[in-house]
Amino acid sequence: MSRSGVERMDGVDAGFLYMETPSQHMHTLKIAVLAPNTDLTFDSFQSGVLARLSRLPPLRRKAVKVPFQLNHPVWVTQQRVDPARHFFHHVVGGSGSMADLERLIGEIASSPLDRSVPLWELHLCEGLADGGAAIVGKMHHALADGMAANALLGNVTDVAGSEAFLPREARAATPAAADETPDGPTLVRSALVDAILQIALIPALLWRTLTGLRSMLRYRRAERPDVPRPVLDAPRTSFNGALTPRRDFATVTLPLADIKAARTAHPGATLNDVVLAVVGGALRTWLDERGEHPSASLMAGVPTATDPAGAVPRLHGNRVSNLFTSLATDVDDPHERLRAISRVTVHSKEIQRQLGPQMLTEWTQFTPPAPFSAFMRLYSRLRAASWHAAPFNVIVSNVPGPREPAHIGEAELTDLFSVGPILEGIGLNVTVWSYVDRMNFSLLTCPDLIDDLAPLTAHFRPALDALLSPATTDR
Repeated sequence: MSRSGVERMDGVDAGFLYMETPSQHMHTLKIAVLAPNTDLTFDSFQSGVLARLSRLPPLRRKAVKVPFQLNHPVWVTQQRVDPARHFFHHVVGGSGSMADLERLIGEIASSPLDRSVPLWELHLCEGLADGGAAIVGKMHHALADGMAANALLGNVTDVAGSEAFLPREARAATPAAADETPDGPTLVRSALVDAILQIALIPALLWRTLTGLRSMLRYRRAERPDVPRPVLDAPRTSFNGALTPRRDFATVTLPLADIKAARTAHPGATLNDVVLAVVGGALRTWLDERGEHPSASLMAGVPTATDPAGAVPRLHGNRVSNLFTSLATDVDDPHERLRAISRVTVHSKEIQRQLGPQMLTEWTQFTPPAPFSAFMRLYSRLRAASWHAAPFNVIVSNVPGPREPAHIGEAELTDLFSVGPILEGIGLNVTVWSYVDRMNFSLLTCPDLIDDLAPLTAHFRPALDALLSPATTDR
């Protein structure tokens, strides 16, 4: 649609709306832990964010369905937002420990966002033991992926030496003019016009898809890479099952210098390979303790950004694909485990390149809204994810965060965490965001699949230590 303030949602963004069910919530979480600051109150926090809405255009966008779901929804920019629908105040409770905050974050994550307003919430959580506070941002994945959320964070925080991606003036973005949502006939007319234009793109997309598939198959025949295949190669585990609405959250912080040292000690490995090896090592030990060690390696789905190099930072939308890799949990030696992961990820990236990283995104443009949404609701209601093997076992995402200390107003940001959603059949998400000199691993699960994350998080530091220790054999 070409109307000012109204934009057709891309298929990949709309897909996150269609996937949502009462038990599969498609929001992401961003958590900023703040040092004690006597000037920070709920009112000052709320007014400060509202003053910056001009730099945060996605936070004024509401998703509006097309009548009869003839096409993807449209984003309608709201002239004003109702603070009561977006800002919430909590006291952490207990002793104000990090575990108490994690428990509260799990409760915040356990309910879906209200679709009658722009798809975000901000929760100020006071009462930490040191007198500090935390801000929990809850944003629908349809609004932004990790890269866009990182850019949005830059427009909320103040980081020395960095510039915001929109003008820095803190002007009010709440004029008195009424919102203008297109009427039904207008939405139907534009949906049909856009659908006809989309159909015209199919022949070229089919050709690119066939070309990519041929190229990928040639590569597989020539190289015979040991890249796991979704559904076919993922072993069954207790945390790969049907979800309930409940969520648990936990964090682990590791020094960035140690992650880099492990990479340096293993030539050819990337920082992300080390992250995968730490996750794989922790899961292997944890599964052993539970008497549940699959003979085949666990398989990770790794979201990867498809923005071209040097692209202007985005503030909204999803430009992401997935690659699938082994966590080498069937390998005993931690050093060989990292080498195995590194070998597989090289091939997995090349397979993705041969297929075309945008291919999946382009095909999602043709997702039929009504049938897909109905299928997901039925699938979730029947708990069908428990009937078959998961497409893969765990989501592992790694997004680079700020390298310099940041502030929100006068409050210093002492830590930063982020986590994406879990999916039916894939009951564990591990999202890594770096902040200054540390890498923060955030875990989200359903407590009906994993009843306590603490025994798992306890193995992350030992898994990294194993990669830093001398190899027992010269390979």
